[in-house]
Parts: sequence; C-alpha cells; structure tokens
Amino acid sequence: MNKRVYPWLLVTLLSFNFGVVYFDRNALNFLMPLIQPELNLSNREVGILASALALSWALAGLLVGRLSDLLRRRKIILVVAAVIFSVASVLAGWVNSFAMLCATRLLMGIAEGGVMPITQALVASEVAPEHRGLAMGVAQCFGSNLLGNFLGPLVAINFALAYGWRRAFFLAAVPGLVAACLLQWLVREPPREPAVPRPAASSALAASLRQRNVPVCIGLSILLVAFVVVFATFTPLYLVRVRGMDQSVMGWLMSMWGLASMFYAFAVPGASDRLGRKPIVISMGLAAALLPLSMLFVEHALWPLFAMFVLGAVVSGVFPLAMATIPSETVPNRELGTVLGLTMGLGEIVGGVFSPTIAGWVADAQGLKSTLWVMVGLSLATGALGCFLEETAPRVLHGRQGGSMLRPT
Repeated sequence: MNKRVYPWLLVTLLSFNFGVVYFDRNALNFLMPLIQPELNLSNREVGILASALALSWALAGLLVGRLSDLLRRRKIILVVAAVIFSVASVLAGWVNSFAMLCATRLLMGIAEGGVMPITQALVASEVAPEHRGLAMGVAQCFGSNLLGNFLGPLVAINFALAYGWRRAFFLAAVPGLVAACLLQWLVREPPREPAVPRPAASSALAASLRQRNVPVCIGLSILLVAFVVVFATFTPLYLVRVRGMDQSVMGWLMSMWGLASMFYAFAVPGASDRLGRKPIVISMGLAAALLPLSMLFVEHALWPLFAMFVLGAVVSGVFPLAMATIPSETVPNRELGTVLGLTMGLGEIVGGVFSPTIAGWVADAQGLKSTLWVMVGLSLATGALGCFLEETAPRVLHGRQGGSMLRPT
C-alpha cells in the first residue's frame, strides 16, 4: 500500500475502533436514567459502576501497554480486545442486579484498557513527527466523539425508548465485531526495532519517568479522566432528575459534546502543532469549566446551554495531547507503549476509579448539583498543572532554536 496513504488509513481505522470502545463504555451512562429505577441503584452504586470499569481499564492499560512493547504484536491484541468488549456489551443486556452489571463493566474495562496505548504507539510508528499531534488527536478523539459522544446518546437512548435498554446493549456489540474484522484485514504490524537488552531497557524507562513532562502528563491524565467520567456519569442523571429535562432532549444536549468534539479532534491538536502544546493545554483545560457552570447558572432557555456545551467540549482535544502526543515527543519509541500505558492507566486508576465513587457519595449526601462543582474544581486544576509542561511541539521548538527537534529514538 502507498506509504502516504497507509498512515492515514491506519489513523482512520484506529479512530473508528476507539469510537466503538467509547460507544460501549458510555452506553451505560446514557441509559442510566432507565436502568437505575429498574435495578434500584443508588447514586453511590452508579459511581461504583463507573469506577469498576475504570479500575480494570487502568490495570489493562498498564499491563497491555507493556506487553505490546515486549511482544511487538499490537495488531492481534487490538483484534482480540474488540471481540471481548463486544461480548461484554451483550452480557450487560442480560443482567438483573448491581453485582452482575458490575461484573460486565470489569470485563469491558479489561478488554478496552489497552486499546489506546497500543493505538497511539501504532500512530507514532507510522505518522511523520510534524503531523503527529493531528494524527493522535484524530485517533483518540474523532471516532470516540462521533460514535461514543454524538451518535451514542442519540442511538442508545432512542433505541432503548423504543425497544428497551437491554436490547440497546445488544445493538452496541455489533460495531465492535465489525471493527475486529477491519483491523485484522487492513492493519499491519509496524517494523520491529532492534532489541534492547533488559538492563538497558529498564534504565531507559527509569530515565523516561524522570523527564518532567511524564509526571505532569500523568497528573493531567488523572484530572482529565476524572472530569470526563464525572461529567458522563452524573450529567444525564442531573439533567433528567434535577432539571426535569425530557430524556430525548437530554440525549440531544449530551450529543452536542460529541458533535463539537469531532471538530476539536482536528482543531485542538492541529493548533498545538502550530502554537505549542503548553498554551493549548492550559487554555482548553480552563475552558472545560463552561460545561458545569452552564448547568449551574443557565436556568431557562435551552439554546445558551447547547452553546456552552459546544464551547466547553473543547477540552476533549486536550486528551490526546496529555496522554499521547507530549509523552511521545518526550520519551524514546522503545518505551512508548509502556509510558503511554502508565500515563493512561494511572489516569484511569486515580481519576477514573476514585472520582465517580467520591462524586456519587457526595451526590447522595449533598444532591446531584454538587457533582458540577467537582467538575469546576477539576477544570481549574487542569489549567494550573498545564503551566508546568515543557514545550515539545517540533515546529515551535524549531522556530525557537533553529534546529530539528524530533522525538528521541
């Protein structure tokens, strides 16, 4: 296949696959106003369900990212994962208790956790450095927002209203099987790099972790994951139960996040290629506060709420920068899968596991509105932490120093 065509075909397929991952992950959140009364779930249990998936997702990300570096068999791992998370979605349609639903979320997290570290490692291997920010943004954000955040609430909610929430989970399994077939057919394993002796590899990994950007990106990942998990888990419940919003209107409002984020998947990483990673992370991280603030203070007309959801969704474009692009421009390629797994895995463990459970406990004690203030705090912390980043964008560094600044090998 043409060397210019394949990298972008790869990005398209990987973006579609991660979109399916997010469709399956978010389906439970969109359907929760229907599921919660039938299974008699508390807000704390709703939070625990999100934490369970985040925990297994994080552990899988840590282990599978390292495994892919050692085996250099990234394609087959993605194919197997797609089959397993599709099976987990089917099983979710058969549950009749909190414990059973929690078990399906654990299984889904195990299958999905390693997908993004492997995805971004493949992108880093095939896409030229000057286009890496855009490519990684598309791989992580475009498909996930198209399928998971835009079409997800519209398809899942309307299908569930017509045919029941259990059948909506069956429907969610189909795209994963399609993705598995496409990955097996069209994706190729990247060429193997020369083997690194184990002591040297361990030393290189330790050196990578001492780079300031790595712990800063881990912190950013924790905050960003916490923000989006609390948003996705409790916003549908807040809008329906507190604001009294019709279920279908809530679905359209949530889809605005996904629709706008499809644009930001190109715009934010692309802007960071030109303007620099650091200023984009800081400004877009702070802009996330528009989402909870709009729900707190926009009382009557719907159109300002829709507009603020579109503007606040700009934070979605920061995810690939903090979780993939900046680390990939900081550490050697031989340690990239491991470092990406560490960045995303710790983000899920700390941000994804603890934040929804804590937010659910707070919501039971203080009401669902309190979860919005949690989101405001996470947004402010993201902007503040971004100030500690060291710039890595090749074009910006080249302009500053007049030399070629590419990722170390």
